[in-house]
Amino acid sequence: MNAVNDSAAALIRAPLDATLKKQRAAYFANPVPDYEARCTDLRKLERFVREHQDAICEAISADYGNRSRHETLLTEVMPVLKSIHHTLKHLKRWMKPQRRGVDRLTFGLASNRVIPQPLGVVGVIVPWNFPLNLSLVPLTAIFAAGNRAMVKMSENSRHLAKLLMKEMPDYFPEDKLQFFDETGGVGIEFSKLPFDHLLFTGSGQTGKAVMAAAAANLCPVTLELGGKSPAIVCEDFPLRTAAERLLYVKYLNAGQICTTVDHVYVPQRRVKEFVQLAQEIVPKRYPKLDTPDYTAIIDEIAYARLLHALDEAKQRGAQVIPLIPGKPFDAKLRKIAPHLVLDAPADCLLMQREIFGPILPVIAYEDLEDDVIQPINAGPRPLALYPFTHDQAVQQELLTRVMSGGVSINDALFHVGQEELPFGGVGASGMGHYHGHEGFLTFSKLRPVFTQSRFSSAKLLAPPYGPLTDKLLKFLLK
Repeated sequence: MNAVNDSAAALIRAPLDATLKKQRAAYFANPVPDYEARCTDLRKLERFVREHQDAICEAISADYGNRSRHETLLTEVMPVLKSIHHTLKHLKRWMKPQRRGVDRLTFGLASNRVIPQPLGVVGVIVPWNFPLNLSLVPLTAIFAAGNRAMVKMSENSRHLAKLLMKEMPDYFPEDKLQFFDETGGVGIEFSKLPFDHLLFTGSGQTGKAVMAAAAANLCPVTLELGGKSPAIVCEDFPLRTAAERLLYVKYLNAGQICTTVDHVYVPQRRVKEFVQLAQEIVPKRYPKLDTPDYTAIIDEIAYARLLHALDEAKQRGAQVIPLIPGKPFDAKLRKIAPHLVLDAPADCLLMQREIFGPILPVIAYEDLEDDVIQPINAGPRPLALYPFTHDQAVQQELLTRVMSGGVSINDALFHVGQEELPFGGVGASGMGHYHGHEGFLTFSKLRPVFTQSRFSSAKLLAPPYGPLTDKLLKFLLK
């Protein structure tokens, strides 16, 4: 049996190894592409997106079963183009060597600099929820830093993967960029490759396996995972505004976003009003379950998981509230209506696992410290934190007391789209950053270079030691 498994793995591994060999050879032939070459690569990415915009929207919708063209343009196409434009604007400055000061030992005669140089070949493992965004935004940073890339798509992104594999060779040669479909076992073998850096976006469970595989090669990793990101509506904040903003983010892409609002804390006395507002707001956006503006659940496994978690909470006494008229589920369309859940038990599936669907538990609280801060800190660190308050003292208290990957104050999700801000998790929600300048730095080696002057102080400090050595050490140790 092991021999059969090894043979299957070898067949999967062969094209991966061949591509890595080509890309590494190309890297060694041209290890530091100049500014013009990097800009050319970025403009090719932009051209691909613009020339295949409609096909991209159709492919992603086909992979989901239904996803609004507008949501794909908003959450996938626009972020990619923004990232490329921002990078082109700043790349020349990012590439410049940094002059650094020198220490006393050189008597100011030597020089220090830091040179950002390409790492080589970067691997990217892409999830299904934003497959264009989470492949091409990283590629923007990878190419800006002068690297080559191999990209492994998700098994739930077959239509988009087919499009990328068919069309991208017209823009980039295989020794610069190559996409791979997930046909079974590819991800496992891909994560075992000796890349110069590996970026993984996905679940924490899979992230552990990817990190373990990469460790065998001492391959550095950036892990963008998930977590139960909370929203906190404080007493002073207008409840309607909070509801409009966080409900928009929660039901965007049917909640299948790693940085979405997983659950919301609402003051006890305002829970009933929050529910009423949700029942008013959501049907205006999604008047019926089969509206093309509302995204389907990605596959039958996820659909069944969400229904099971909802049913379990209900059986254990939670109040389950569908927010649009008509039937709340449709197995054929693979759609689940937006729901609120009140009084969910703390140990139920909805409260223990990242929901990743259109279900929003509402948690009533009375005391911010005891009922909100302490419970959040008792769990894994979330990928995002969403406080709603105009009170700057409360904002600072939450920023100080609750650690998360990123923060949007008085809205949700928007920190992810700011090109001047790094994106990344902390603890169980991930490690490392990219986007903007941080992406350029992540995929670069910041190489320290010391240049000695014609005169070296080491000559004065060499044995035999004597009175002059004592004087120099006295000066250096001040």
